[in-house]
Amino acid sequence: METFWIIAAAILWGAGTGLLIPRAAYRLSVPPEEPWRTSCPAGHSFAGVGNGWIGRALCRDGDSYGPSTPLLSALTATVSAVLAAATGARPELAVWLLLAPIGLLLATVDCTVERLPDIVTLPLAGITLTLLGVAALRPGADGSWKTALLGSLAVSAFYLVLFLINPPSFGFGDVKLGLTVGAVTGWYGWGIVIAGTFAGFLLFALYGLMLIVARRADRKTALPLGPFLLAGVCVGVLLGSVV
Repeated sequence: METFWIIAAAILWGAGTGLLIPRAAYRLSVPPEEPWRTSCPAGHSFAGVGNGWIGRALCRDGDSYGPSTPLLSALTATVSAVLAAATGARPELAVWLLLAPIGLLLATVDCTVERLPDIVTLPLAGITLTLLGVAALRPGADGSWKTALLGSLAVSAFYLVLFLINPPSFGFGDVKLGLTVGAVTGWYGWGIVIAGTFAGFLLFALYGLMLIVARRADRKTALPLGPFLLAGVCVGVLLGSVV
């Protein structure tokens, strides 16, 4: 019964926070050389919590904008429910639920403009490690903060090597995202770091292969990697929770 209520609460959390993703995604979905958007498509300036970053993607005229709100709300609710079902009533679940909407925000922006904004990735890494440090002090925690820290550094360093080897195919934003990827998977140990990292690249390769087979892309087509690295994190959490 306790698991049921945890999953139900996670669904409500995911559905609610998912409603807030489209506006932030719309504001962040600009090329690197351009400033963040400061108004909706109709030209109305953003207002609200956090200088207009938090709020529904609704124009004053009542029109919606940005990516699909129902879709992102449903996706966030689904991801949150899966993470809650796997993790249970452990302290680290609060960290995973906080990361779910932020991860989907990054994935949405990367799919739209192939960019992972520093304004999100860098604070996310610090928040993740800080909250995992707090979770490690709570009874019932099922992970290691030390390995999370080392995993964060190791995965980011690995991504940096890939970036230096082939910058056109591997963005520096992915290197910064690696700090969070390594922290989350490292919480469960080095085996999960490897499994989660491998899963992300495998999913990316399969997606690219599907597009090539469908003749919607070729080997030189640029594809966003961030969403798949984040999917690998989810795989790592699921594996780490049951192993």
